[in-house]
Amino acid sequence: MVLVLGGGQGTRLRPLTTQRAKPAVPVGGKYRLIDIPVSNCIHSGLRKIYVLTQFMSASLHNHIMQTYRFDGFSEGFVHILAAQQEPQRMDWFQGTADAVRRCQRHFSAHKPRKVLILSGDQVYKMDFTALLREHDRSGADVTIGAVPVPGEEAPGLGILRADKSGRIVDFVEKPGDPGALHGLEADTEYLASHDAGGRGRYLASMGVYVFEPVALADLLADPSKTDFGKEIIPQAIREFKVFAYPFGGYWCDVGTIRSFYEANLDLAKPEPRYSFHEPGFEVFTRARHLPPSKVRDSRLDQAYIAEGCEIVSCEVRNSVVGIRTRVGEGSRVTNSVLLGEDFYESPEEIAAAAAQGLPPVGLGRGCVIERAIIDKNARIGDGVHITDKTGLPDFEGTNYWIRDAIVVVPRTATIAPGTRI
Repeated sequence: MVLVLGGGQGTRLRPLTTQRAKPAVPVGGKYRLIDIPVSNCIHSGLRKIYVLTQFMSASLHNHIMQTYRFDGFSEGFVHILAAQQEPQRMDWFQGTADAVRRCQRHFSAHKPRKVLILSGDQVYKMDFTALLREHDRSGADVTIGAVPVPGEEAPGLGILRADKSGRIVDFVEKPGDPGALHGLEADTEYLASHDAGGRGRYLASMGVYVFEPVALADLLADPSKTDFGKEIIPQAIREFKVFAYPFGGYWCDVGTIRSFYEANLDLAKPEPRYSFHEPGFEVFTRARHLPPSKVRDSRLDQAYIAEGCEIVSCEVRNSVVGIRTRVGEGSRVTNSVLLGEDFYESPEEIAAAAAQGLPPVGLGRGCVIERAIIDKNARIGDGVHITDKTGLPDFEGTNYWIRDAIVVVPRTATIAPGTRI
């Protein structure tokens, strides 16, 4: 049984999460973040999947229902378990562990032999069958997927220390102070034996957990413990056999605007660290039946362009262009992520919008867009300049935000013609 946690508020990813749950945020031009863990499960032969949701979940629910439908002769499913008020509990999920605890009666009815818990907002490719084999081989009650990271990345992650057998003997959730990392270095021989050497000195939890059902039920028995990283995992290390599973591939926790921006731009590189093009390990998403993109009289370099776009007499460099995007004549897009549009505007709709002083959806003519994220259905008027001013402090302007020196135009926002940001 697979549980994908998709209910967090995603405050560090705002404004992209102002109107949607974090797993519903578009990525790679045409996908949603939730597609990545679900596709990993499907390729691993795991087809009994619950997605636990809570905040701003309508878009996520809609995407899952329109995307994941197994045939009627299969026992597979991708079902939503939404937070709900109950006679005995009138509040919402209080954390990751509380969410799993309060959904326990639903997945326990299937009598699972193992419970795999995943995050819905990470970018990676993993064959979970290897993880499950290692879990069985070690005799673990709990196995935690772990990725080697360098010291500069470790303070913001959950850092664990394993002995030479792989058993976890210590765990610190987001140590913060680099001095707290002393003694948490992973054994180099142990990492090398799992093809994970040379990537970093510390093992960070991926938020990928395998539980024996009895151990999970015991660990969730105390309702005061609401979070896996802060409470459940430290308790499990004290009371059960908890082993690490080092993962040597690319892994990115898309928790901030910067990490989201960098993960997307990496896709446009000649050799990206994560690729949607890997044969036999495709990422599944909603089939939209869009036409091919139309490009005319334009210069493209390291451009990752989804279907259904119209790019006319412009320049696109080192950028991601999402579905249905319209880039107007004479515009220049550099180091930017355009999330695309949910619809095409008809000539009548464009005229009606113009009568209200609104530009068409998409990028107008003569725009200069640098180091920006343009969310879905935004209206960028002619001659708008969003230029790279690295080092700007975080700021919330009229219809735009600045986060990590990246300008973010929220979903459905309008930037008037001639605006300079």
